[in-house]
Amino acid sequence: MRTLVAALAAGLVPFGAAVAQPIAFPVTPGTRTSGSPAADTLRPFGLLRDQAMQQQKWFELRMERTLPALMRREGVDMWVVPMREYNEDPLFKAITSPTTFAARRRTIYVFYDRGAQGIERIALGGTSQGNVFKAVRSMKPVAQPAAGSRENSRQAELWGDEQWSILKQVIEERKPNKIAINTSRNFAFADGLSSGEKEGMLQALGAPWTSRVVNAEALAVDLIAARQPEEEAAFRELNRVAWEIITEAFSNKVITPGVTKTDDVVWWMRQRLADLGLSTWFQPSVEVQRAFGSPELVGVNPTILPGDVLHCDFGVTALGLNTDTQHMGYVLKPGETDVPAGLKKALAQSNRLQDLTVEELKPGRTGNEVLKAVLTRMKAEGIDGTEYSHPIGLHGHGAGALIGLWDYQDGVPGRGDHKIIPGMWYSIELQATTAVPEWNNQQVRSAQEEDVIIDASGKVRWAFGRQNKFHLVTSPLK
Repeated sequence: MRTLVAALAAGLVPFGAAVAQPIAFPVTPGTRTSGSPAADTLRPFGLLRDQAMQQQKWFELRMERTLPALMRREGVDMWVVPMREYNEDPLFKAITSPTTFAARRRTIYVFYDRGAQGIERIALGGTSQGNVFKAVRSMKPVAQPAAGSRENSRQAELWGDEQWSILKQVIEERKPNKIAINTSRNFAFADGLSSGEKEGMLQALGAPWTSRVVNAEALAVDLIAARQPEEEAAFRELNRVAWEIITEAFSNKVITPGVTKTDDVVWWMRQRLADLGLSTWFQPSVEVQRAFGSPELVGVNPTILPGDVLHCDFGVTALGLNTDTQHMGYVLKPGETDVPAGLKKALAQSNRLQDLTVEELKPGRTGNEVLKAVLTRMKAEGIDGTEYSHPIGLHGHGAGALIGLWDYQDGVPGRGDHKIIPGMWYSIELQATTAVPEWNNQQVRSAQEEDVIIDASGKVRWAFGRQNKFHLVTSPLK
Protein backbone atom coordinates (compact mmCIF):
# COMPACT_ATOMS: atom_id res chain seq x y z
CA MET A 1 0.00 0.00 0.00
CA ARG A 2 1.26 3.44 -0.84
CA THR A 3 2.02 5.83 1.96
CA LEU A 4 -0.04 9.00 2.12
CA VAL A 5 2.95 11.15 1.20
CA ALA A 6 3.51 9.09 -1.93
CA ALA A 7 -0.16 9.37 -2.78
CA LEU A 8 -0.04 13.12 -2.39
CA ALA A 9 3.01 13.32 -4.59
CA ALA A 10 1.09 11.39 -7.22
CA GLY A 11 -1.71 13.94 -7.15
CA LEU A 12 -3.97 12.85 -4.31
CA VAL A 13 -4.53 9.31 -5.55
CA PRO A 14 -6.78 7.57 -3.01
CA PHE A 15 -5.37 4.86 -0.83
CA GLY A 16 -6.57 2.37 1.75
CA ALA A 17 -9.25 -0.27 1.77
CA ALA A 18 -11.67 -0.32 -1.14
CA VAL A 19 -14.57 -1.38 1.09
CA ALA A 20 -16.38 1.43 2.91
CA GLN A 21 -15.81 1.49 6.64
CA PRO A 22 -17.91 3.11 9.38
CA ILE A 23 -16.59 6.22 11.11
CA ALA A 24 -14.28 5.24 13.95
CA PHE A 25 -12.57 7.53 16.42
CA PRO A 26 -9.30 6.42 18.01
CA VAL A 27 -9.67 4.94 21.48
CA THR A 28 -6.24 6.21 22.42
CA PRO A 29 -4.91 9.40 20.80
CA GLY A 30 -2.09 8.79 18.38
CA THR A 31 -2.79 5.09 17.86
CA ARG A 32 -4.31 5.24 14.39
CA THR A 33 -2.33 4.44 11.28
CA SER A 34 -3.07 6.56 8.24
CA GLY A 35 0.24 6.00 6.46
CA SER A 36 1.53 9.41 7.53
CA PRO A 37 4.20 9.67 10.25
CA ALA A 38 3.34 13.33 10.88
CA ALA A 39 -0.38 12.80 11.32
CA ASP A 40 0.03 9.63 13.37
CA THR A 41 2.39 11.16 15.90
CA LEU A 42 0.71 12.08 19.14
CA ARG A 43 2.67 15.34 19.24
CA PRO A 44 3.64 16.20 15.64
CA PHE A 45 5.34 19.43 16.76
CA GLY A 46 6.95 18.18 19.94
CA LEU A 47 6.30 19.00 23.58
CA LEU A 48 4.78 22.34 24.55
CA ARG A 49 8.08 23.38 26.09
CA ASP A 50 9.92 22.69 22.84
CA GLN A 51 7.30 24.62 20.88
CA ALA A 52 7.54 27.59 23.23
CA MET A 53 11.32 27.71 22.89
CA GLN A 54 10.98 27.76 19.12
CA GLN A 55 8.33 30.49 19.22
CA GLN A 56 10.50 32.55 21.57
CA LYS A 57 13.35 32.47 19.06
CA TRP A 58 11.03 33.66 16.29
CA PHE A 59 9.75 36.44 18.56
CA GLU A 60 13.29 37.61 19.36
CA LEU A 61 14.19 37.64 15.65
CA ARG A 62 11.06 39.72 14.94
CA MET A 63 12.17 42.27 17.51
CA GLU A 64 15.78 42.31 16.32
CA ARG A 65 15.28 42.22 12.55
CA THR A 66 11.82 43.37 11.57
CA LEU A 67 10.95 46.01 14.16
CA PRO A 68 13.91 48.36 13.44
CA ALA A 69 13.39 48.16 9.68
CA LEU A 70 9.68 48.98 9.94
CA MET A 71 10.10 51.85 12.38
CA ARG A 72 12.71 53.43 10.14
CA ARG A 73 10.63 52.83 7.02
CA GLU A 74 7.77 54.73 8.67
CA GLY A 75 10.01 57.48 10.03
CA VAL A 76 8.94 56.79 13.61
CA ASP A 77 11.47 57.05 16.44
CA MET A 78 9.10 56.04 19.28
CA TRP A 79 6.16 53.66 19.40
CA VAL A 80 3.96 53.44 22.49
CA VAL A 81 1.63 50.45 22.91
CA PRO A 82 -0.46 50.50 26.13
CA MET A 83 -2.94 47.73 26.94
CA ARG A 84 -4.82 46.33 29.91
CA GLU A 85 -5.40 42.77 31.02
CA TYR A 86 -8.03 41.02 28.85
CA ASN A 87 -8.28 44.01 26.54
CA GLU A 88 -5.02 43.40 24.73
CA ASP A 89 -3.94 45.21 21.59
CA PRO A 90 -4.06 42.93 18.49
CA LEU A 91 -0.31 43.53 18.35
CA PHE A 92 0.01 41.53 21.57
CA LYS A 93 0.78 38.22 19.81
CA ALA A 94 3.61 39.82 17.85
CA ILE A 95 5.41 41.52 20.76
CA THR A 96 5.15 39.02 23.62
CA SER A 97 6.52 35.60 24.53
CA PRO A 98 4.49 32.41 23.97
CA THR A 99 4.29 31.99 27.76
CA THR A 100 2.48 35.31 28.20
CA PHE A 101 -1.28 34.92 27.90
CA ALA A 102 -2.46 38.42 28.84
CA ALA A 103 -1.22 41.88 29.69
CA ARG A 104 -0.27 42.33 33.35
CA ARG A 105 -2.81 44.76 34.90
CA ARG A 106 -1.70 47.48 32.51
CA THR A 107 1.42 47.07 30.42
CA ILE A 108 2.85 49.91 28.34
CA TYR A 109 5.35 48.70 25.76
CA VAL A 110 7.69 51.43 24.52
CA PHE A 111 10.00 51.11 21.52
CA TYR A 112 12.59 53.84 20.95
CA ASP A 113 15.05 54.02 18.08
CA ARG A 114 18.56 54.81 19.34
CA GLY A 115 20.07 54.63 15.88
CA ALA A 116 23.25 52.58 15.78
CA GLN A 117 22.46 51.22 19.26
CA GLY A 118 19.26 49.66 17.96
CA ILE A 119 15.71 49.75 19.26
CA GLU A 120 15.35 50.21 23.01
CA ARG A 121 12.49 48.09 24.33
CA ILE A 122 10.83 49.01 27.63
CA ALA A 123 7.89 47.42 29.48
CA LEU A 124 6.21 49.74 31.96
CA GLY A 125 4.46 47.02 33.91
CA GLY A 126 4.52 43.36 33.03
CA THR A 127 7.64 41.29 32.55
CA SER A 128 10.75 41.35 30.41
CA GLN A 129 9.33 38.69 28.03
CA GLY A 130 12.48 36.61 28.29
CA ASN A 131 14.80 39.64 28.58
CA VAL A 132 13.51 41.15 25.35
CA PHE A 133 12.24 44.22 27.25
CA LYS A 134 13.62 46.20 30.15
CA ALA A 135 10.87 45.75 32.76
CA VAL A 136 10.28 48.83 34.92
CA ARG A 137 8.80 48.46 38.41
CA SER A 138 7.36 50.98 40.82
CA MET A 139 9.43 52.97 43.30
CA LYS A 140 6.91 52.08 45.97
CA PRO A 141 8.60 49.81 48.55
CA VAL A 142 6.97 46.62 49.76
CA ALA A 143 7.89 45.28 53.21
CA GLN A 144 7.80 41.68 52.02
CA PRO A 145 6.28 39.65 49.24
CA ALA A 146 2.64 38.79 49.74
CA ALA A 147 1.80 35.34 51.03
CA GLY A 148 1.72 32.92 48.14
CA SER A 149 3.53 35.32 45.81
CA ARG A 150 5.86 33.78 43.25
CA GLU A 151 8.10 36.85 43.37
CA ASN A 152 10.72 37.94 45.87
CA SER A 153 10.81 41.55 44.72
CA ARG A 154 10.31 44.16 47.42
CA GLN A 155 9.21 46.73 44.87
CA ALA A 156 5.57 47.04 43.90
CA GLU A 157 4.37 46.68 40.34
CA LEU A 158 3.59 49.79 38.35
CA TRP A 159 -0.07 50.63 38.73
CA GLY A 160 -2.61 53.23 37.62
CA ASP A 161 -1.64 56.82 36.93
CA GLU A 162 1.93 56.16 38.06
CA GLN A 163 2.42 54.35 34.75
CA TRP A 164 1.44 57.41 32.74
CA SER A 165 3.82 59.53 34.84
CA ILE A 166 6.67 57.10 34.17
CA LEU A 167 5.80 57.10 30.46
CA LYS A 168 6.02 60.89 30.40
CA GLN A 169 9.44 60.71 32.05
CA VAL A 170 10.60 58.17 29.47
CA ILE A 171 9.44 60.47 26.67
CA GLU A 172 10.95 63.61 28.18
CA GLU A 173 14.33 61.90 28.58
CA ARG A 174 14.37 60.69 24.97
CA LYS A 175 12.63 63.60 23.21
CA PRO A 176 11.20 61.67 20.24
CA ASN A 177 10.13 63.52 17.08
CA LYS A 178 7.22 61.16 16.38
CA ILE A 179 5.29 59.07 18.88
CA ALA A 180 3.37 56.35 17.09
CA ILE A 181 0.17 54.88 18.56
CA ASN A 182 -2.18 52.16 17.31
CA THR A 183 -5.28 53.84 15.94
CA SER A 184 -6.80 53.05 12.55
CA ARG A 185 -10.12 53.26 10.73
CA ASN A 186 -9.04 50.59 8.22
CA PHE A 187 -7.34 47.76 10.12
CA ALA A 188 -8.44 46.19 13.38
CA PHE A 189 -4.83 45.04 13.77
CA ALA A 190 -3.70 48.68 13.99
CA ASP A 191 -6.58 49.96 16.12
CA GLY A 192 -5.70 48.44 19.47
CA LEU A 193 -5.44 51.59 21.58
CA SER A 194 -8.70 51.71 23.52
CA SER A 195 -10.43 55.04 24.04
CA GLY A 196 -9.81 54.98 27.79
CA GLU A 197 -6.11 54.27 27.41
CA LYS A 198 -5.71 56.95 24.77
CA GLU A 199 -7.50 59.50 26.93
CA GLY A 200 -5.35 58.68 29.97
CA MET A 201 -2.11 58.76 28.01
CA LEU A 202 -2.73 62.05 26.19
CA GLN A 203 -3.95 63.74 29.35
CA ALA A 204 -0.79 62.71 31.19
CA LEU A 205 1.60 63.68 28.39
CA GLY A 206 0.24 67.14 27.68
CA ALA A 207 1.89 69.58 25.32
CA PRO A 208 4.20 69.48 23.44
CA TRP A 209 4.20 65.69 23.33
CA THR A 210 0.60 65.21 22.23
CA SER A 211 1.36 67.23 19.09
CA ARG A 212 3.94 64.61 18.12
CA VAL A 213 1.54 61.67 18.28
CA VAL A 214 0.98 59.98 14.91
CA ASN A 215 -0.92 56.99 13.55
CA ALA A 216 1.07 53.73 13.35
CA GLU A 217 -1.23 51.85 10.97
CA ALA A 218 1.31 50.43 8.51
CA LEU A 219 3.82 49.79 11.28
CA ALA A 220 1.43 47.66 13.34
CA VAL A 221 -0.01 45.77 10.36
CA ASP A 222 3.35 44.82 8.88
CA LEU A 223 4.97 43.85 12.18
CA ILE A 224 2.16 41.31 12.63
CA ALA A 225 2.27 40.23 8.98
CA ALA A 226 6.04 39.79 8.71
CA ARG A 227 7.32 36.23 9.10
CA GLN A 228 10.87 35.07 9.66
CA PRO A 229 12.59 32.64 7.26
CA GLU A 230 13.12 30.37 10.27
CA GLU A 231 9.33 29.93 10.56
CA GLU A 232 8.85 28.59 7.04
CA ALA A 233 9.75 24.95 7.74
CA ALA A 234 7.22 24.79 10.57
CA PHE A 235 4.54 26.35 8.36
CA ARG A 236 5.19 23.72 5.72
CA GLU A 237 4.71 20.99 8.32
CA LEU A 238 1.48 22.58 9.54
CA ASN A 239 0.15 22.57 6.00
CA ARG A 240 1.24 18.98 5.50
CA VAL A 241 -0.67 17.87 8.58
CA ALA A 242 -3.73 19.79 7.32
CA TRP A 243 -3.51 18.00 3.97
CA GLU A 244 -3.12 14.61 5.62
CA ILE A 245 -6.16 15.10 7.83
CA ILE A 246 -8.26 16.26 4.85
CA THR A 247 -7.08 13.33 2.74
CA GLU A 248 -8.09 10.88 5.45
CA ALA A 249 -11.39 12.68 6.05
CA PHE A 250 -12.26 12.49 2.35
CA SER A 251 -11.65 8.74 2.12
CA ASN A 252 -13.39 5.48 2.94
CA LYS A 253 -11.65 5.49 6.30
CA VAL A 254 -14.13 8.13 7.38
CA ILE A 255 -16.94 8.22 4.79
CA THR A 256 -19.41 5.43 4.06
CA PRO A 257 -21.60 6.63 1.17
CA GLY A 258 -25.26 6.46 2.09
CA VAL A 259 -24.46 6.47 5.82
CA THR A 260 -22.06 9.28 6.71
CA LYS A 261 -23.37 12.83 7.06
CA THR A 262 -21.32 15.96 6.44
CA ASP A 263 -21.34 16.87 10.15
CA ASP A 264 -19.86 13.45 10.93
CA VAL A 265 -16.85 14.39 8.82
CA VAL A 266 -16.62 17.87 10.36
CA TRP A 267 -16.48 16.47 13.88
CA TRP A 268 -14.06 13.75 12.86
CA MET A 269 -11.70 16.49 11.69
CA ARG A 270 -12.13 18.43 14.92
CA GLN A 271 -11.53 15.30 16.98
CA ARG A 272 -8.47 14.38 14.94
CA LEU A 273 -6.93 17.74 15.76
CA ALA A 274 -7.65 17.28 19.45
CA ASP A 275 -6.18 13.77 19.41
CA LEU A 276 -2.97 15.19 17.94
CA GLY A 277 -2.78 17.93 20.56
CA LEU A 278 -3.59 20.59 17.94
CA SER A 279 -6.36 23.14 17.61
CA THR A 280 -8.02 25.31 14.98
CA TRP A 281 -9.15 28.90 14.63
CA PHE A 282 -12.56 28.17 13.10
CA GLN A 283 -15.12 25.39 12.90
CA PRO A 284 -14.37 23.24 9.83
CA SER A 285 -17.05 22.88 7.18
CA VAL A 286 -17.95 20.11 4.74
CA GLU A 287 -20.39 20.80 1.90
CA VAL A 288 -21.99 18.76 -0.87
CA GLN A 289 -22.84 19.62 -4.48
CA ARG A 290 -25.08 17.11 -6.19
CA ALA A 291 -26.33 16.68 -9.76
CA PHE A 292 -29.72 18.40 -10.11
CA GLY A 293 -29.57 19.34 -6.44
CA SER A 294 -29.38 22.98 -5.36
CA PRO A 295 -28.07 23.68 -1.83
CA GLU A 296 -31.69 24.05 -0.72
CA LEU A 297 -32.55 20.59 -2.08
CA VAL A 298 -29.42 18.99 -0.67
CA GLY A 299 -30.31 20.42 2.74
CA VAL A 300 -28.37 21.03 5.92
CA ASN A 301 -26.10 18.20 7.09
CA PRO A 302 -26.93 15.90 4.17
CA THR A 303 -26.02 12.24 3.95
CA ILE A 304 -23.11 11.84 1.54
CA LEU A 305 -24.14 9.86 -1.56
CA PRO A 306 -22.40 8.34 -4.59
CA GLY A 307 -21.83 11.01 -7.25
CA ASP A 308 -21.51 13.86 -4.74
CA VAL A 309 -18.87 16.57 -5.05
CA LEU A 310 -17.38 17.33 -1.63
CA HIS A 311 -15.78 20.52 -0.39
CA CYS A 312 -14.12 21.30 2.93
CA ASP A 313 -12.70 24.38 4.64
CA PHE A 314 -10.18 23.45 7.34
CA GLY A 315 -7.47 25.10 9.43
CA VAL A 316 -4.77 23.95 11.84
CA THR A 317 -3.34 26.01 14.69
CA ALA A 318 0.00 25.22 16.34
CA LEU A 319 3.20 27.07 17.32
CA GLY A 320 1.21 30.29 17.30
CA LEU A 321 0.65 29.88 13.54
CA ASN A 322 -2.44 29.09 11.48
CA THR A 323 -3.26 27.40 8.18
CA ASP A 324 -6.31 27.68 5.92
CA THR A 325 -7.10 25.01 3.33
CA GLN A 326 -10.05 24.23 1.04
CA HIS A 327 -10.05 21.00 -0.97
CA MET A 328 -12.45 19.21 -3.29
CA GLY A 329 -13.51 15.57 -3.19
CA TYR A 330 -15.68 13.22 -5.25
CA VAL A 331 -17.67 10.11 -4.30
CA LEU A 332 -17.37 7.57 -7.10
CA LYS A 333 -20.58 5.91 -8.19
CA PRO A 334 -20.68 2.10 -8.23
CA GLY A 335 -18.69 1.01 -11.27
CA GLU A 336 -16.95 4.40 -11.71
CA THR A 337 -13.15 4.39 -11.62
CA ASP A 338 -12.51 8.07 -12.25
CA VAL A 339 -13.98 11.54 -11.88
CA PRO A 340 -16.18 12.73 -14.77
CA ALA A 341 -14.30 14.90 -17.27
CA GLY A 342 -16.55 17.90 -16.64
CA LEU A 343 -15.67 17.92 -12.95
CA LYS A 344 -11.98 17.59 -13.77
CA LYS A 345 -12.31 20.69 -15.93
CA ALA A 346 -13.96 22.55 -13.04
CA LEU A 347 -10.98 21.80 -10.81
CA ALA A 348 -8.58 22.73 -13.60
CA GLN A 349 -10.29 26.13 -13.90
CA SER A 350 -9.76 26.92 -10.21
CA ASN A 351 -6.18 25.66 -10.53
CA ARG A 352 -5.65 28.11 -13.36
CA LEU A 353 -7.04 30.93 -11.26
CA GLN A 354 -4.55 29.93 -8.55
CA ASP A 355 -1.75 30.23 -11.12
CA LEU A 356 -2.87 33.72 -12.09
CA THR A 357 -3.02 34.83 -8.46
CA VAL A 358 0.45 33.52 -7.61
CA GLU A 359 1.88 35.16 -10.73
CA GLU A 360 0.39 38.54 -9.82
CA LEU A 361 1.18 38.36 -6.08
CA LYS A 362 4.18 40.67 -5.85
CA PRO A 363 5.63 42.74 -2.99
CA GLY A 364 5.15 46.48 -3.51
CA ARG A 365 1.71 46.04 -5.08
CA THR A 366 -1.45 46.79 -3.20
CA GLY A 367 -4.06 44.10 -2.70
CA ASN A 368 -6.43 45.98 -4.99
CA GLU A 369 -3.80 46.12 -7.74
CA VAL A 370 -3.31 42.36 -7.54
CA LEU A 371 -7.07 41.81 -7.56
CA LYS A 372 -7.54 43.92 -10.68
CA ALA A 373 -4.70 42.19 -12.53
CA VAL A 374 -5.98 38.71 -11.65
CA LEU A 375 -9.60 39.43 -12.61
CA THR A 376 -8.54 41.02 -15.90
CA ARG A 377 -6.57 37.92 -16.87
CA MET A 378 -9.29 35.62 -15.55
CA LYS A 379 -11.94 37.21 -17.74
CA ALA A 380 -9.64 37.21 -20.75
CA GLU A 381 -9.27 33.43 -20.35
CA GLY A 382 -13.01 32.93 -20.00
CA ILE A 383 -12.97 31.76 -16.38
CA ASP A 384 -16.06 32.51 -14.30
CA GLY A 385 -14.50 33.02 -10.88
CA THR A 386 -14.15 35.03 -7.70
CA GLU A 387 -10.94 36.07 -5.95
CA TYR A 388 -10.75 36.62 -2.17
CA SER A 389 -7.26 35.84 -0.91
CA HIS A 390 -5.97 36.99 2.47
CA PRO A 391 -2.79 37.11 4.59
CA ILE A 392 -2.24 34.41 7.19
CA GLY A 393 0.21 33.79 10.02
CA LEU A 394 -0.26 34.78 13.65
CA HIS A 395 -3.96 35.08 12.80
CA GLY A 396 -6.07 33.07 10.37
CA HIS A 397 -7.42 36.10 8.56
CA GLY A 398 -4.10 37.83 9.02
CA ALA A 399 -2.72 41.34 8.93
CA GLY A 400 -1.90 42.81 5.54
CA ALA A 401 -3.46 43.63 2.21
CA LEU A 402 -6.72 41.91 1.28
CA ILE A 403 -6.97 40.70 -2.31
CA GLY A 404 -10.70 41.01 -2.76
CA LEU A 405 -13.65 39.79 -0.72
CA TRP A 406 -16.23 37.44 -2.14
CA ASP A 407 -18.72 40.33 -2.23
CA TYR A 408 -16.19 43.07 -3.13
CA GLN A 409 -14.73 42.14 -6.50
CA ASP A 410 -14.16 45.74 -7.55
CA GLY A 411 -11.62 46.35 -4.75
CA VAL A 412 -11.64 46.63 -0.96
CA PRO A 413 -11.32 50.26 0.20
CA GLY A 414 -8.65 50.76 2.82
CA ARG A 415 -7.75 47.16 3.58
CA GLY A 416 -7.07 46.46 -0.09
CA ASP A 417 -4.94 49.58 -0.51
CA HIS A 418 -2.19 48.30 1.80
CA LYS A 419 1.00 47.08 0.12
CA ILE A 420 2.23 43.49 0.09
CA ILE A 421 5.65 43.04 1.71
CA PRO A 422 8.39 40.41 1.29
CA GLY A 423 8.45 37.77 3.99
CA MET A 424 4.72 37.38 4.55
CA TRP A 425 2.29 34.51 3.92
CA TYR A 426 -1.03 34.35 2.06
CA SER A 427 -3.97 32.00 1.74
CA ILE A 428 -4.78 31.87 -1.96
CA GLU A 429 -8.56 31.60 -1.65
CA LEU A 430 -10.84 31.64 -4.68
CA GLN A 431 -13.48 29.79 -6.68
CA ALA A 432 -14.25 29.01 -10.31
CA THR A 433 -17.73 28.04 -11.50
CA THR A 434 -18.00 25.71 -14.51
CA ALA A 435 -20.85 24.07 -16.43
CA VAL A 436 -20.50 20.29 -16.21
CA PRO A 437 -21.89 18.36 -19.22
CA GLU A 438 -22.29 15.14 -17.23
CA TRP A 439 -24.57 17.08 -14.87
CA ASN A 440 -26.72 18.45 -17.71
CA ASN A 441 -24.53 21.60 -17.74
CA GLN A 442 -25.30 22.32 -14.10
CA GLN A 443 -22.90 24.90 -12.67
CA VAL A 444 -20.35 23.41 -10.27
CA ARG A 445 -18.31 25.58 -7.95
CA SER A 446 -14.69 24.53 -7.41
CA ALA A 447 -13.53 26.47 -4.34
CA GLN A 448 -9.90 26.03 -3.38
CA GLU A 449 -7.58 27.51 -0.80
CA GLU A 450 -3.88 26.86 -0.33
CA ASP A 451 -1.25 28.72 1.68
CA VAL A 452 1.80 30.29 0.06
CA ILE A 453 5.02 31.79 1.33
CA ILE A 454 6.41 35.03 -0.04
CA ASP A 455 10.06 34.74 0.91
CA ALA A 456 12.46 37.56 1.80
CA SER A 457 13.40 37.98 -1.87
CA GLY A 458 9.75 38.31 -2.92
CA LYS A 459 9.52 34.88 -4.56
CA VAL A 460 6.19 33.08 -4.05
CA ARG A 461 5.92 29.34 -3.46
CA TRP A 462 3.31 26.93 -2.12
CA ALA A 463 3.78 26.30 1.58
CA PHE A 464 3.29 22.56 0.95
CA GLY A 465 1.58 22.07 -2.39
CA ARG A 466 -1.70 22.57 -4.19
CA GLN A 467 -4.48 20.12 -4.99
CA ASN A 468 -4.81 19.23 -8.67
CA LYS A 469 -6.81 15.98 -8.38
CA PHE A 470 -9.94 15.19 -6.42
CA HIS A 471 -9.82 13.27 -3.19
CA LEU A 472 -11.75 10.09 -3.98
CA VAL A 473 -14.24 8.08 -1.95
CA THR A 474 -15.38 4.75 -3.39
CA SER A 475 -18.89 3.33 -3.20
CA PRO A 476 -19.72 -0.32 -2.48
CA LEU A 477 -20.84 -2.36 -5.46
CA LYS A 478 -24.50 -3.31 -5.54
